Amino acid sequence: MAKVYVLFGANSAIASAYLATIADHDSRASVICVSRHATNLSDNRLDIQSFICDYSKASLNELTDHLKKHNVKPHQVIIFNGQLHFEEAMPEKKLEDIDEQYFSTLLNTNALTPILCLQAIAPLLDHKTPCTITCLSARVGSISDNKLGGWYSYRASKSALNMLFQSAAIELSRRAKQTRLVLFHPGTTDTFLSKPFQKNVPQGKLFSPQYVARSLYSLLQRPNELTEIGNCAYIDYQGNKIPW
Repeated sequence: MAKVYVLFGANSAIASAYLATIADHDSRASVICVSRHATNLSDNRLDIQSFICDYSKASLNELTDHLKKHNVKPHQVIIFNGQLHFEEAMPEKKLEDIDEQYFSTLLNTNALTPILCLQAIAPLLDHKTPCTITCLSARVGSISDNKLGGWYSYRASKSALNMLFQSAAIELSRRAKQTRLVLFHPGTTDTFLSKPFQKNVPQGKLFSPQYVARSLYSLLQRPNELTEIGNCAYIDYQGNKIPW
């Protein structure tokens, strides 16, 4: 039976690379690509379906209804949504830089939207079908790893995401005993999100979307080694655990 993958934020560079990685390793797969705008994703080796969604609860409810109607039982769900900067709004260097709109936008995009995506998928999960649900997090969301300060809004939004997914992992251990949750730090990746900060990245530490996608795909082939049911994994691109 063909495996089903659901990709949220499917227009992102890492999502596009992940789609190609699926095609390289699992050409019989069915992939559901969810994004705000029509995607340009295509691969003749895969069965690809696109769903346009503005990530409101109403729109996500439509997605849930659509997937339930087609009796979708996902093998993997990956949430690629995330934001660090927009227009002139950049990460804070000091307390005086904290801005209400910037903080609210990042908290919505990086924490609320992913948990609403998970909420939309939850009705599809059961005790019989193994499923791994992964969301892109960041090492800067770790409280104990924070040695530099700054980046108040982004750090807070990723810490909030981490807490939400850990709570969801506990709940899903009772509702869907074959479901594992993973928070994945991709490292600094050559995408729009990291462009303003790439000049400060050490040599060899700026990764291509293709490298990150291959790393994530490889790690997710052995989800039982990443975490046990009821405890969310928080790992980097090498599979190393990140302290909360």
